[in-house]
Amino acid sequence: MEYLSSSLGTALALIVSMDREVLSTVWTSLSLSLVSIGMAALIGIPVGAWLSMGRVPLRRLCITLLNTLMALPTVVVGLVIFGLLSRQGPLGSWGLLFTPWAMIIGQTVLATPIVANYTLGALSGADPRILPTALTLGASPLQGAWQLLLEVRFGIMAAIIAGFGRVIAEVGVAMMLGGNIRGYTRTMTTAIALETSKGEFAFGLALGLVLMTVALAVNLLLNLLQQR
Repeated sequence: MEYLSSSLGTALALIVSMDREVLSTVWTSLSLSLVSIGMAALIGIPVGAWLSMGRVPLRRLCITLLNTLMALPTVVVGLVIFGLLSRQGPLGSWGLLFTPWAMIIGQTVLATPIVANYTLGALSGADPRILPTALTLGASPLQGAWQLLLEVRFGIMAAIIAGFGRVIAEVGVAMMLGGNIRGYTRTMTTAIALETSKGEFAFGLALGLVLMTVALAVNLLLNLLQQR
């Protein structure tokens, strides 16, 4: 018990003193996750909107595939993308492996099905008269679609937040594609795993507290948006 209490005190001291290593790791996690969720939103929202239309070919199959991708293990995503970006892979000449961009690609793959599925759910529950009414009033199809998205904006925001919560806490893709390079691709989750294995429990605990705070804030915001 004394070990845990002393480690907790050291961890809080690292956070309060804004330790440079802690700040660097937290910034890497947040920045990569924000870029990843931004790219996932650009892909997932249109996909979800497309699937919400009733005349999509093989719609039920696409939705089943989307649901399956939501539960895709992170190590499988990391393995496939590692093979694509490795020196022997088809995209090896790009030199992206063990860089932040490789991690962004992997996290985008993880978050996109979540964003698309939440968007599909939000649009499926919207009033079906919104789009026809907008078109009747002279709006273009693009303007009508935009108006529909505005009506379900809280659902769209919930989709983005849910995807962000997925990528900020994942470790498999970050470890396999980023290489856990200090000051470059080391995130909170990979740093916790590494520092704990090295015996630096207090440092890992400090990052764990920050990560739990971020996760709590994300879930509180998600619950608030779902209530709206």
